[in-house]
Amino acid sequence: MEKYVISGGKTLNGDVFISGGKNAAVAIIPATVMVRGTCVIENMPNITDVRLLLSMLKDMGADVEFLAPGIVRVNCSNINSFVSDHEGVRKIRASYYFMGSLLGRFSAARVGLPGGCDFGVRPIDQHMKGFEALGAEISIEHGIVNMKAEKLVGTSIYLDTRSVGATINIVLAATLAEGTTVIENACREPHIVDTANFLNTMGADIKGAGTDVIKIKGVKSLHGGKYSIIPDQIEAGTYMVAAAATGGKVAVRNIIPKHMETVSAKLTEIGVTVEEFDDYIVVSRDPAKKLMKTKIKTMPYPGFPTDMQPQLSALLCLAEGTSIVTEGVWDNRFRYIEELRKLGAKADVDGKICVIEGVDRFLGAKVHACDLRAGAAMVIAGLCAEGITEVSDIKYVERGYENFVEKLRKLGANISKEKDDEAEPEDSKFCDVG
Repeated sequence: MEKYVISGGKTLNGDVFISGGKNAAVAIIPATVMVRGTCVIENMPNITDVRLLLSMLKDMGADVEFLAPGIVRVNCSNINSFVSDHEGVRKIRASYYFMGSLLGRFSAARVGLPGGCDFGVRPIDQHMKGFEALGAEISIEHGIVNMKAEKLVGTSIYLDTRSVGATINIVLAATLAEGTTVIENACREPHIVDTANFLNTMGADIKGAGTDVIKIKGVKSLHGGKYSIIPDQIEAGTYMVAAAATGGKVAVRNIIPKHMETVSAKLTEIGVTVEEFDDYIVVSRDPAKKLMKTKIKTMPYPGFPTDMQPQLSALLCLAEGTSIVTEGVWDNRFRYIEELRKLGAKADVDGKICVIEGVDRFLGAKVHACDLRAGAAMVIAGLCAEGITEVSDIKYVERGYENFVEKLRKLGANISKEKDDEAEPEDSKFCDVG
């Protein structure tokens, strides 16, 4: 196992280029199962989650080849099994998208229940509700979800609670169903739109993605084609916060500024300068000026993203006054606060609310990444801490950030990846929030 070793106090300056969206990629890869032909997907991030899902595709019989960095060719024409590898499923929550894609292609699916981090109750009941409404019979035996239908038939489905995963899974299953499916109270996240755009490029008929009502007119088949994944809004936000935390000036390039509006607004509110251009944002802060307190509540898109909450909370630990952070999506996302306290943060958690009292500085310490975005928050804190910070369990961080160390070093950070002799042995638990 490895760890990050950070010597803090260096301002970040320069340009950073954002990779393809992790949350879009992990939905689009399973979606290729339904395509009878060759898909060439560009802007594919080289991260652990992507490599694992592509490996699962290969195990199912797909032809998968990287043509160049960030460009992968996938042909699932020869897949003839509706069974997805159970061991792989347990390592990544997004593997549940194979439920929708296999059910859509074969009218049957056998997929293990997904793994993931301890962020409270994370049911997949809305996924099951959608599949049953389309005509599937479902049983769960020994941790395996078995689904079968004579045929899938379009219908109207109202999601009782907004769920990104359920929205995407139902879209996948309905794409090849007979007739029209309407999903009401659907989520609106950019990666939902990107998944729908990918499917439409391959011949699907999906309208309304990005709104709370999505209409899918079933088609008989999908053909191959070329598609480019959208930039990763959370990776972009992470570098924006890192620039603000270190008091530097960073141009965050290859992004869609509209996707960053809530993050940009909060950074501006606390005293950070944010300049928007066509496909990049410049973030800067005078380190001599104190950051100001604020209140944040995470919400589904277009609200403030839960996947940016840990990073911004780390920054608010250095703001003047008392900030209030309310987690409106997950039940248990503040576990990382105990790690920030090791660096000198003053913060108290009561359920879904965290009260942060600003401090003048962080002092380097040994911390660990509780999950993907919490790990990014530890790195941000370490970048502006005095002394040395060591971040362990970085396997979580590298699930969602491509070339994290290299990109930070190009901006001027003193960070390296080293062997972690104190780490516990690897296990099969993977985090899957963010």
